[in-house]
Amino acid sequence: MDRDFAKPLDVPALARVALMSPAHFSRRFRDAFGETPHRYLQRRRIERACAMLRDSGEPVTRIALAVGFESLGTFSRTFTAVVGRSPSRFRAEAVPLRVPVCFVKSWTRTPAGGKRSFG
Repeated sequence: MDRDFAKPLDVPALARVALMSPAHFSRRFRDAFGETPHRYLQRRRIERACAMLRDSGEPVTRIALAVGFESLGTFSRTFTAVVGRSPSRFRAEAVPLRVPVCFVKSWTRTPAGGKRSFG
């Protein structure tokens, strides 16, 4: 999921890879990661979008599609729910971070089930 976050992924396909039923996979995933596979994937996509918004001049629509969302509306709604502000506002307020990416991921990771202020 981390490597292929921009591809269309669904629970039945992920469960097949894990050799589990979709329901069992979802339960075990939630037990291990504290959130559903769908929410984890959304959060991972939003984290990548944050980096792209902060560090590139790409249009928001292009970023939404690049991280795996099929529509700008769904991306904007999900982004706002996770980050607490719109993608455009995030970009306007974000300051580029010139540190190794592993530190950025650690500092900006949204806790499971919670919101964190980015930028």
